[in-house]
Amino acid sequence: MDIFQNLADQLKGKNKTIVFPEGEDERVMGAAVRLQADGLVTPLLLGNQDKMTQVAQAHGWDLSALETLDPTQYPADDLKTMHDALLERRNGKNTSEQVDQMLKDVSYFATMLVYMGKVDGMVSGAVHPTGDTVRPALQIIKTKPGNKRISGAFIMQKGDERYIFADCAINIELDAETMAEVAAQSAETAHMFGLEPRVAMLSFSTKGSAAGEMVTKVAEATKLAQAKIDYPVDGELQFDAAFVPSVGERKAPDSKVAGHANVFVFPSLEAGNIGYKIAQRFGGFEAVGPILQGLNAPVADLSRGTNEDEVYKVALITAAQALED
Repeated sequence: MDIFQNLADQLKGKNKTIVFPEGEDERVMGAAVRLQADGLVTPLLLGNQDKMTQVAQAHGWDLSALETLDPTQYPADDLKTMHDALLERRNGKNTSEQVDQMLKDVSYFATMLVYMGKVDGMVSGAVHPTGDTVRPALQIIKTKPGNKRISGAFIMQKGDERYIFADCAINIELDAETMAEVAAQSAETAHMFGLEPRVAMLSFSTKGSAAGEMVTKVAEATKLAQAKIDYPVDGELQFDAAFVPSVGERKAPDSKVAGHANVFVFPSLEAGNIGYKIAQRFGGFEAVGPILQGLNAPVADLSRGTNEDEVYKVALITAAQALED
């Protein structure tokens, strides 16, 4: 079954609410209209009411069934409660006046709705750069217990094939500990999507076929990941050894992962970002994400080149993450 049909089946009747800070954007609004009509997610669109109405009318969309909110019109008492909660959360790192300014930023406002339990998750990034989504999430929602960092994974799907690629979005340089943490987070993501995780720690070397600091790092990361994860993890593995059964059998004959991996952990952001785009453009895979992993509550960061269908699918993923919390 298609991975997103699986998610849709999980979400029916769960009434998870996802906030969209960029509610005036036509791609976001179109996805929200579809989500509402399909009864999978309750969208909350943030923005100026007149601007949202103009966009809706231009596309023939009926906003009457959708929840919308203009942050500038938020009731004073509720805003005061939000202000105090953010001031406390920042624990002396920001003044009251600075918090006032932060809450005028729609990304901070939406993140506080998640933090305060008003909504179940947030999808942003169609208009704002990654930092505008990730920074408030790290400052307010923060990482899950046991996680020191977050990471960004992509679901790669073509026909019946499904894979997880990480980290493709967040951590520029990964040391052994970070790579192991990304592996653990990615295994959890794979399990959420109905995959039985088999995690490959990627390198340009397979089981000592090459030497160097980068190879040693992946070998160390593999040992750390194996201690963290209950699913099969192996490395260091070249991509062909991880993916192609005949190559895996030849290069790593005793491995439970080689030739059968479905979670691929790259040794650097550079490798991960290039890797998923090659699979997408040369291999014809659909790349959905990045999915932010390791946060205390679900927040998704879209690409600014996203389209309505991607917004729709990322919202399903974000709502599914809320089911796990």
